Amino acid sequence: MRRSSTDESTYRRSPSPESKEPGFARGGPFRRCSSLYGRAGAGDAGDAGGGFFGLHTNPGPKAAQERYTTPKGNKYVVFYLDLSFIFLLELKRCSMARGCLQGVKYLMFAFNLLFWLGGCGVLGVGIWLAATQGNFATLSSSFPSLSAANLLIVTGTFVMAIGFVGCIGALKENKCLLLTFFVLLLLVFLLEATIAVLFFAYSDKIDSYAQQDLKKGLHLYGTQGNVGLTNAWSIIQTDFRCCGVSNYTDWFEVYNATRVPDSCCLEFSDSCGLHAPGTWWKSPCYETVKAWLQENLLAVGIFGLCTALVQILGLTFAMTMYCQVVKADTYCA
Repeated sequence: MRRSSTDESTYRRSPSPESKEPGFARGGPFRRCSSLYGRAGAGDAGDAGGGFFGLHTNPGPKAAQERYTTPKGNKYVVFYLDLSFIFLLELKRCSMARGCLQGVKYLMFAFNLLFWLGGCGVLGVGIWLAATQGNFATLSSSFPSLSAANLLIVTGTFVMAIGFVGCIGALKENKCLLLTFFVLLLLVFLLEATIAVLFFAYSDKIDSYAQQDLKKGLHLYGTQGNVGLTNAWSIIQTDFRCCGVSNYTDWFEVYNATRVPDSCCLEFSDSCGLHAPGTWWKSPCYETVKAWLQENLLAVGIFGLCTALVQILGLTFAMTMYCQVVKADTYCA
């Protein structure tokens, strides 16, 4: 049954925005008021969190999340870029360290190869002297093994061993072998420097002792088993035109007679040492050889400096390569 249009209920629905009431119409005063205040306080409303009439409201969880998500992401991006840049720098640094290591490696290998070949040459000369000349240049009675052949053999063997250790250490980039090469070469260098200093500091005492020892060695001249000493004295007296250690009279004590070896004669002939002293060399061999060394002191000094320079270069190469290997292991591990 339809209700009459004239009947009115005692209850009326509350107005809604879509109702036809003038106060809440779409174009009513509420919209005009909100638009007016929206334009006037747009900036304040944004700062106040979207409130009206100066009222501050909380932005809500979604707005807070949007506010902090973007800066945090930017920080992560900057951090990743910095980390990548540092990685590239370390990679470049590692590459440079490897390049330096390779250069020092080949230089040290070439140096030690020459060092090893030099030791082979010295060893070969020593073996040749020992095989053909016996104990050549054995002048000392106190040190009968101190011959030129034995010295060359020992020196050549030691140089070959040091060069071999240096070559293998350079090729394998082995820190233990490089450090061993450095220590051995340093000990040799210090030993040579110590001998040189002591020689110049006690030159007078060394001269006196050497002359006495050489005079004792004269008594072994021409005896059995001392072919090297006999040949050495004969060559020295013939080449340097001298006789005896300090004088030709040194031989009188050896022969217990007024006699000298035939190598002391001005004109060599059999048994010329039995002739008158006027046919003999008068210069003492010790002073003559010493004067010859002083005349050639420049050559001796250059040889000594070259030897020291080679050893210093070897020490520098060994320590530089050792440091480069340690650095490469540290940065490129």
